[in-house]
Amino acid sequence: MSLEFRPMLVEDLDWVSETEQQIYPFPWSRTNFADSLSAGYSSWIMQLDGEVAGYAVLMLVMDEAHLLNISIKSSLQGRGLGSLLLDHLCLKAAGFGATQMFLEVRSSNEAGLRLYDKWGFARIGRRKAYYPAEQGREDAIVMRRML
Repeated sequence: MSLEFRPMLVEDLDWVSETEQQIYPFPWSRTNFADSLSAGYSSWIMQLDGEVAGYAVLMLVMDEAHLLNISIKSSLQGRGLGSLLLDHLCLKAAGFGATQMFLEVRSSNEAGLRLYDKWGFARIGRRKAYYPAEQGREDAIVMRRML
């Protein structure tokens, strides 16, 4: 298995946006990803055996990293790739001087919560009605991990 990480490029946005639409009922738009690149956010593509497998967007502010999006292509989920991508992001964030990482995750995202719990993220808060949902709005769990 060959695993590579590289910075996300404008040329990746069509694939990233299409994949995002397939994964989530309330996906980021192509414009959200383009704006993240324009703003200089740390945006990454993960390739598995030469195939694009996942992507992530990390905002770095002072000594904090904010994980904005981390996603693995549907057909490759459940193989531990999310954990490998998260490891890469934690290493990059620490390399840029971040001492802690924050994220929000849907309260219903059991797979995400398991991943973040496994990685030592602590649940530090709840944002009421943060995400759009089929029936109104859904809470976000705020999590933090020291790097």
